[in-house]
Amino acid sequence: MSRNVLVTGGAGYIGSHACKALALAGYRPVVFDNLSRGHAWAVQWGSFVRGDLADRAAIRDAIKQHNIEAVIHFAAYAYVGESMLDPKTYFSNNVTNTLNLMDVMHECGVKHIVFSSTCATYGVTDGEPISECHPQAPVNPYGESKLFLERALKWYGESYGLNWVALRYFNAAGADPECEIGEAHEPETHLIPLVIQAALRQRTNVHIFGTDYPTADGTAIRDYVHVSDLADAHVRALQYSLDGGNSQAFNLGTGTGHSVSQIIRTVEKVAGRAVPAIVAPRRAGDPPILVANPSLGNRVLGWNAIRSDLDTLVTTAFRWHTLSHDRLAKATAV
Repeated sequence: MSRNVLVTGGAGYIGSHACKALALAGYRPVVFDNLSRGHAWAVQWGSFVRGDLADRAAIRDAIKQHNIEAVIHFAAYAYVGESMLDPKTYFSNNVTNTLNLMDVMHECGVKHIVFSSTCATYGVTDGEPISECHPQAPVNPYGESKLFLERALKWYGESYGLNWVALRYFNAAGADPECEIGEAHEPETHLIPLVIQAALRQRTNVHIFGTDYPTADGTAIRDYVHVSDLADAHVRALQYSLDGGNSQAFNLGTGTGHSVSQIIRTVEKVAGRAVPAIVAPRRAGDPPILVANPSLGNRVLGWNAIRSDLDTLVTTAFRWHTLSHDRLAKATAV
C-alpha cells in the first residue's frame, strides 16, 4: 500500500523533481503549494492541493483528507539578495508558516518531516569542505530563517516526538533527464541557467562577479548537485525517518567544486557557441570557495550524487531550457 506524503512547495524546482522520485519509489505525493513561485505544469505526480501555509485550516484539511503519514517541506523563499532587502517577509513566510505546519502536524499526529535546509546556515567559511559539525553562522536572513527552523525541529523532536531530517543543499542545478520538468525561476538568479540563457541569446550577457579570488582561475568555486540527485536524497531521507532513524542534518553536495569560468566553458562546449560575459566586482559576502563534505549522507543514507558531474548538469539543463524556450515560442506563435 502506498504511503501518502505531503510535499509543501511541490510545484517548485526541487519539489517537483522530488515528487517524481517519490512516485517512482512507490509513495503517493500530495503537493501543497500556493503557486506564488511554483508552476501548475510542474505538478505531474500525485494530487494537488492549492493552499497556503499561513492557513492552518488548509494544512489540517490536506493532512486529514489525504491521510498524510509524513511531510517533505520545501515551501520557502530562497533568494539571498531578496532576503537582505526584505527580511520581514522572509521570516514571516519561512519561519512563521513553517511553525504553522509543524503545529498542525503535531495536532494531527504526523511524526515525520524531511526539511529543506541550506548551506547558507554555515555563513562564510575557510574554503575547506564543510561537514555537518561546522559552526553555523548565517550572514543573511535567508540562512538565518533556515537555521532557526533547524533549531525548532530539534526542540519539537525533544518535546513532541517529531522525527526530522534536515537536508542542507549546496547548489542545485540540472534538470530531469527525461525533460518533463526543469528550472524556471522569475527572476532567475542561479548561475547555470543564467549562462545558458546568455548562450541561447535569451539575455544579452552573464556577469562574472569577481575574477580576483584565490582560486586557480580567479573566479568563485561552488559545489553543484544535480536536482535529480537531490530528489533521490529526499526519498532516502524519508525512508530513513520512517524506519526510525535518528533525527539529524545531512549535507547534500558532491565534495567537488567548479568555478564560474568552468561553468561558462562547459556551457559553451554544450551549446556550441560563445557566451557573452561581463566581469563585475565581487559581491559582498561571497566566499571564494563553498564545497560540501557529503560523507555523512553517503554513509548513513546510502546516498551518492551519481548525476552531478559537470557535463551532465549542464547538458540536462541546456536540453530543458532549449525545449522550454521552443515550447514557449510555439505557444506564442499560435
